[in-house]
Amino acid sequence: MSKKNDFVRSLKDYSEVDLNARIHEDELRIKKLEFAHAISPLENPMSIRFLRKDIARLKTELRKRKS
Repeated sequence: MSKKNDFVRSLKDYSEVDLNARIHEDELRIKKLEFAHAISPLENPMSIRFLRKDIARLKTELRKRKS
């Protein structure tokens, strides 16, 4: 099973409050990573992309629950 599918399945256990908290936490983490990458290159710059996609998946799940 891929990491993406495991992540999406684990979102079903989260409540809306937990999803919002995780989104906020990940957005702060991505800002820190982007700042660190601007100062000196990260060892794995793809981690920024993966984190952005995870945030999008979290927001999608939250949007599904609200409608």
